[in-house]
Amino acid sequence: MLKRSFLVLLNCCLTFVFVLSLTPAIGGSGQIEQGEMAGYLLVPNERVEEMYDAGFSMYVAAWPLLETYPGNRFQTGLFGTWMFAQHQSPPPGKLYSDIEGGLGWWRDTRFATETPKFIMGGVALNFIEWANGPGAGKGRDWDNPRGKYGVAQLSPWVLWPPDGLNLKQGTCGELFGYGYLPLPLTEAKSTTAGKNVPTGNNCWTLFLNTGNFKGPVAFFTPYFWSRATVDDPDLAGLFLDARPSQPNRALQMETQYVPSVQAVDTKGDTYARVAPTSFPRGPQGDSVVVHRVTSYDKKALWDAVKAWFEGGPPANGAVDAQGAVVHNFPGRGGATWRIYTPAVPREERVPLAWSSFATPMAPDPSTFGYRWDDQLVRKKDGPDGPLVTLPEYYRLDTSGKKPQWVAVSPDDVPAETGLADVGFTRPRRSPSEPYITPDDPESCWKTPGPVAGPFQAHPGDGTVVTYYWYRFADQPALLNADLTDEEREKLQARVEKLHRNWKKDRDYLAPPAIGELADIDPALIVEPPQGLEAGYVPIATRQAAEE
Repeated sequence: MLKRSFLVLLNCCLTFVFVLSLTPAIGGSGQIEQGEMAGYLLVPNERVEEMYDAGFSMYVAAWPLLETYPGNRFQTGLFGTWMFAQHQSPPPGKLYSDIEGGLGWWRDTRFATETPKFIMGGVALNFIEWANGPGAGKGRDWDNPRGKYGVAQLSPWVLWPPDGLNLKQGTCGELFGYGYLPLPLTEAKSTTAGKNVPTGNNCWTLFLNTGNFKGPVAFFTPYFWSRATVDDPDLAGLFLDARPSQPNRALQMETQYVPSVQAVDTKGDTYARVAPTSFPRGPQGDSVVVHRVTSYDKKALWDAVKAWFEGGPPANGAVDAQGAVVHNFPGRGGATWRIYTPAVPREERVPLAWSSFATPMAPDPSTFGYRWDDQLVRKKDGPDGPLVTLPEYYRLDTSGKKPQWVAVSPDDVPAETGLADVGFTRPRRSPSEPYITPDDPESCWKTPGPVAGPFQAHPGDGTVVTYYWYRFADQPALLNADLTDEEREKLQARVEKLHRNWKKDRDYLAPPAIGELADIDPALIVEPPQGLEAGYVPIATRQAAEE
């Protein structure tokens, strides 16, 4: 998922131009104005007891939101959440830090398609760093990594490209299961980077449940969270390395930019057109978008793994339902989507009459979705197609207490506006720059370096991902995790146990009660070379467009 402050930072750093195919309007204002649609879709879910403070999981629908990818200004998450540290009393000052991310499209995505990608989205103190996956973080300057060493690869079966984890191309409404639970992979420390401040041992680990992979993939190193305390010891113990999670989280879909255009006719009425925007369509015509939002306590997984690492019987990795609680949906929901042009002040941006064509629903207590007004939405690809497309045309209605954009039929839009002639096409742009990791022989990428490779993968986004096999404890993220050689070797031994016992073809998260599971791009499911089955992981070192 995307957070507004995160988006503002990216927007300040990156400038892109979305090119529309425009036909000048006749009459009215005499021109078509480019604009956007943005806002939140809000999903209330019932609160649970604060004791469920050891992470969460959920299933979210994955689908192509826009009919045509509109270029790098497009930034939106699909449904997701924000997981913050839990505090007994308000922390001092502004201490924004969480795990967000999820499925979506971002302005710094270099190789986007209509199919969403997944990022981990860990945010260090007030966005000084963020970590999106192994080797992926804030910017691409390896001299100032800012979170790019914040995530360690754990799975020997999933290759994580720096541009984000690809789903299988054409994914359309299937459920993507994911969540974060802490694992006691490291030990708590009384010093951090040589300073007298502690680091906790919460290794917040991404678990996936997909059609072709199940289990843990990667984790945030505790040092990613505690690093900020080296400069400000008063903040020690306040972040996710040491704190439990807040179980009652916002659940929303955050949309930063969907392209739109608008024009005024000769009567002075304003009309808008939005790029074709779709939702997944089920057998009954409804859209299921979220399922089984679950929070956990440490009985779910932590306790069994800790006992195993301390000499007890192996933990099978399956989340214990005795330590889980499912959040129910009351079936309500809201929307703050607005259509506006860049010159309109934030407080004057006009909302869509969302509820005129979308009704939130809970077909069962653990599932959330929408029912649609069949008179206003369009069934894409025929009556049994997998998507429903939202109204494309709107008229600005100022007759009520507050103005709103009201959906109208294309036939009701005056031809003089020229909106029907607008083409929302993928803009032409220069080939994206490749992601390249440091090649200095003295760098952590080369010393001690990989043990096998290079290999290549060809995911469906049109890229080539070059990767190597590293001994788990020698991967670059762990060489930058403030761990001694002895600490890394202890971690290595624990992960070898996981690799031997936790395989990729059985359930860890409880399976969904409805629907089908989405697949990770098959090109990113890999097998360790012979002799490297336990204790070794694939690490991407380059991603570039296919030549």
